[in-house]
Amino acid sequence: MKIAVYCSAKDSIPEEYLELGDALGEWIGRNGHAIVYGGATGGLMSRTSNAAKAAGAYVIGVIPPRIKAAGRLADNCNELIETANMSTRKQTMRDLADAIVCLPGSYGTLDEMMDAVSAAIVGEHHKPVLVLNYKDFYTPLQEQIERMKALHFIPEPEHFKPVFVNSMDELTSALTEINDKIG
Repeated sequence: MKIAVYCSAKDSIPEEYLELGDALGEWIGRNGHAIVYGGATGGLMSRTSNAAKAAGAYVIGVIPPRIKAAGRLADNCNELIETANMSTRKQTMRDLADAIVCLPGSYGTLDEMMDAVSAAIVGEHHKPVLVLNYKDFYTPLQEQIERMKALHFIPEPEHFKPVFVNSMDELTSALTEINDKIG
């Protein structure tokens, strides 16, 4: 299974969040999966992809020229795909993936997550989007989603929605179920 990972590229985040990347990457590699990620250095991106590679995963990086020109090109990719811009990077990552995982992150992670959810809502894909709500990181987002539902901006019932999980165990269990279904 190819697992796209959206996450922070900041090194300055707390170590416990960086360790999530280590754990997910190790799980991906140990279980014979491939990782699809942004192809850049820093933060959770480096930690997740490096741990995956060290555990035997095939690593696919997807990077636009601006990030590459900034000297942020990772050296751990088995395969590197250069895209025209950030928009095509998101689509390429989504197209390659069998499942999408969102770890904690900032604007870019939220953009990637919402792009994947929106694309699924309009039928561009049917891939699960799993969001790790570690230590309630995404609880305010879940509350906003519930508010949008209450005000009827999001229809009931939803035919597609992101799946929030609260621990690495829940995340890897959900990924195992997905793999078994597509396997």
